[in-house]
Amino acid sequence: MNFASDNSAGVAPQILQSIAAASAGAAAAYGADDWSQRASQRLGEIFDTDIASYLVATGTAANALALSALARPWEAIFCHEESHVHDDECGAPEFFAGGAKLVGMAGYAGKITPDALKETLSRFPRGLVKSSQPAALTLSQVTEAGTVYGLDEIRALAAIAHGAGLSVHMDGARFANALVTLGCTPAEMTWKVGIDALSFGATKNGALACEAVIFFDKRKAEAFPYLRKRGGHTLSKGRLLGAQMTAYLQEGLWLDLAARANAAARRLFDGLVAAAGVRVAWPCQANEVFLITASERLKRWRAAGAVLHDWPTRAIAPEAAPQVDETLFRLVTSFETTDAEIDALLALARADR
Repeated sequence: MNFASDNSAGVAPQILQSIAAASAGAAAAYGADDWSQRASQRLGEIFDTDIASYLVATGTAANALALSALARPWEAIFCHEESHVHDDECGAPEFFAGGAKLVGMAGYAGKITPDALKETLSRFPRGLVKSSQPAALTLSQVTEAGTVYGLDEIRALAAIAHGAGLSVHMDGARFANALVTLGCTPAEMTWKVGIDALSFGATKNGALACEAVIFFDKRKAEAFPYLRKRGGHTLSKGRLLGAQMTAYLQEGLWLDLAARANAAARRLFDGLVAAAGVRVAWPCQANEVFLITASERLKRWRAAGAVLHDWPTRAIAPEAAPQVDETLFRLVTSFETTDAEIDALLALARADR
C-alpha cells in the first residue's frame, strides 16, 4: 500500500526497452543523436507548433533552468506560495537565475487567482530601483494540492501577466495527468492560452529520468543551451534522454500511463470518502488524493503497512482545516498502482471506524 509518491513507481517497460535499444553501438554525443532529434520532432508534433525543446534529467533542473532563461538576477518570479518551485527545490530557481526573487502568493487549493496576481504585481512597480522588477509568472499544472487549472483560468492569468510585461511558465511535472483530466490538446493547455515556456514532465509518469523544457516563444530560448550546459544538464550521452522521451510519446503511451494513474486516484478517493470519519480537503482532479481523518487512525493505517504523507498547508478553507486531533494527508497513485493496493487500504478504512 505505497501511496507516498508517483516518484516511487518504476519505469514503464516500453521506456526501458527504448533505453536498451539506444544504448547499443555508438551515437553522436551531447544531444546531437538521432534519438534526441526524433524526440524534439515529436514534441513539436504533439504541441502542433514550432518550438525550441531541450531535454534534462530532473524536474528541478527543468524548472530552475527554464526560469533562469526568463528572469535576470534583479527580477522577480511570481508563483503560488506552496508551489514546488517555492517550497521543494532548495532555492534552485533563485540560484540558477542568479538571485532572482521568488514571490509567493496565497490561494485556495494551490491555485493563484487573478485578483491575487493583480494585487501582488501592484506591489512591484516597474522602474523603482529598490524593488525587484517583474519578470515571470509560473503556474503549476497539476498544482501542489492536486488540483487542475481550467483553460479559462490559465488564459486569464496569462493575460494579466502578459499585460504587465511578464513571461508565463508552466511547471508541468504532472502535465499528462492534467491533460487527461481536461480532455484537451497539449496546444490548448499551453501556447493557445498564453504559456511561453513549459517544463514538460515524464519522470513521474513512467520515465527513468527525463523532462523537456519547451519554449513556445523561441526568442526566449536563445540563452538556454548555454544555461543548460553551465548548469550541468547537457548530458554527454544525451541519446539516453532522447530514447526515453521518444518512447514516452510513442502511440500515446504518456496519456495511457497518466489515465491509469488518474483512474486509480479517483477509485481511491471515492472509496475513502465513503468511509466514515474521512473528510475531503480538496477535490481529486488528477492522480493525488488529499483527505483528512483522525490522527490516531492514520497511525493505525501506517502500522498496517500504508505509506503516505502528512500534508501541512495554508491553502485550505479555514472551516475545512484539520482540527487538533486530525491530520490532512496525501496519497499519490501512479501507472503501477494496483487494484489490490487500493482494495487493501479501502478495507482498512472501512474496518477502522
